[in-house]
Amino acid sequence: MKNKAIVLLSGGLDSATALYIAKAKGYNCHCLIFDYGQRHRKEIGSAKRIACSAKCPYQIIKISLPWKGSSLLDKSIRVKGQGLKVKGIPSTYVPGRNIIFLSFALSYAEAIGAKSIFIGAHAQDYSGYPDCRPDFFAAFKNVISRGTKAGVEGRPIKIEAPLINMNKSGIIKAGNKLRVPFALTWSCYRGGREPCEKCDSCYYRAKGFKEAGVKDALIK
Repeated sequence: MKNKAIVLLSGGLDSATALYIAKAKGYNCHCLIFDYGQRHRKEIGSAKRIACSAKCPYQIIKISLPWKGSSLLDKSIRVKGQGLKVKGIPSTYVPGRNIIFLSFALSYAEAIGAKSIFIGAHAQDYSGYPDCRPDFFAAFKNVISRGTKAGVEGRPIKIEAPLINMNKSGIIKAGNKLRVPFALTWSCYRGGREPCEKCDSCYYRAKGFKEAGVKDALIK
């Protein structure tokens, strides 16, 4: 019987690649999708389609963060674009998001006996987001070891961040080899019919595809 893994699936190309890496490693993947009041629901639809394409079961967890504190939650805060350098932590940081998501994933994993949790955090993310950095994941491993039944019984659940040292073009190259359905993914911070090609996320996606020498199916 295959070992089970929980995969945090946002609908973007990073988490989709993390899912396909987990599958390639032989895991029986269970996807966790969060509806947390983000600017648009389009990425949730993308996550569902990616999970179905990968033939993986998924759960959608609806949570509320009414205090907002991020341009991804509060539409009155402008999302900066075009890959502009921002000093400090960008406005798209959602307070405690990965702590919250990993806590749900940890509970899910322990309940179903999953061995690992996969998350698509990578080098470009952790340059700006404190909850995407390697030292954060190292600290969270201590939480698992000390704060769960699985941990104190000597069988801690692993946090797997296979993209952590990759840039966007490296992720796209790796995903392309695994036949990740990039056409189903969504990166744009705006939920229009097509990517806006102006927001920060669109900028880094376009740059990554160009550097990888791969055509982005979402751009006509």
